[in-house]
Amino acid sequence: MKITLKVWRQKNKDTKGEFKTYQHDHVSADMSFLEMIDVLNESLIKKGEEPIAFDHDCREGICGMCSLYINGRPHGPLQTTTCQLHMRSFKDGQTITVEPWRAKAFPVIRDLIVDRTAFERIQQAGGYVSVNTGGIPDANAIIIPKKIADEAMDAATCIGCGACVAACKNSSAMLFVSAKVSQFALLPQGKPERAERAEKMVAQMDDEGFGACTNTGACEAECPKGISLTNIARMNREYFGAMLASYEVEVKGGD
Repeated sequence: MKITLKVWRQKNKDTKGEFKTYQHDHVSADMSFLEMIDVLNESLIKKGEEPIAFDHDCREGICGMCSLYINGRPHGPLQTTTCQLHMRSFKDGQTITVEPWRAKAFPVIRDLIVDRTAFERIQQAGGYVSVNTGGIPDANAIIIPKKIADEAMDAATCIGCGACVAACKNSSAMLFVSAKVSQFALLPQGKPERAERAEKMVAQMDDEGFGACTNTGACEAECPKGISLTNIARMNREYFGAMLASYEVEVKGGD
């Protein structure tokens, strides 16, 4: 295959970026998208040019590091991670445009790499269970209905790739945050801190500069793990319930 690549090149967040065009004439349909960039980078290095910087790690669709915006869609034309996208999804002679995530909360580090530590700070704000649970309980000591366990597991499959933010016209992180809130709120182990968790994680999300959710559903449509919008509804219930409880405590305390 022969393809034309238009790739965003930018030295750092303080430098103006621009698209660079590359002709790639030695592409196999069986290559993954990242392998294709690897081959291109090898040719650039041989020419004495700077290779294209991009993020990756496991290359197994698990870690969520491969955050590329390809032809106007997060991770490309299929609902999967970039590392699991293969060149057979494109046509011979096609022009492919590759960009980093576009969001205020995800500043560009270099080329196609963005700083997604905002997600980590949201997680650190409350995405954990800190209560003292004592010794290790038997696996069946706490009975959890299968439906609830399945919903919690579905929420926990979120890999924090940021595709939801990249797909959203407002750069909202609601799908990511709601998945992390839900995976704890659904299970008994997470219920003691559910109110505090929702308040802190939503507050941190707002502080990071993510946009508001307007329920267009683009996040769910592009999520490589199929995280459901129902998690956003659950997070809103958790959050407003926590705010109402805090208000009642404040009013009663004032009396």
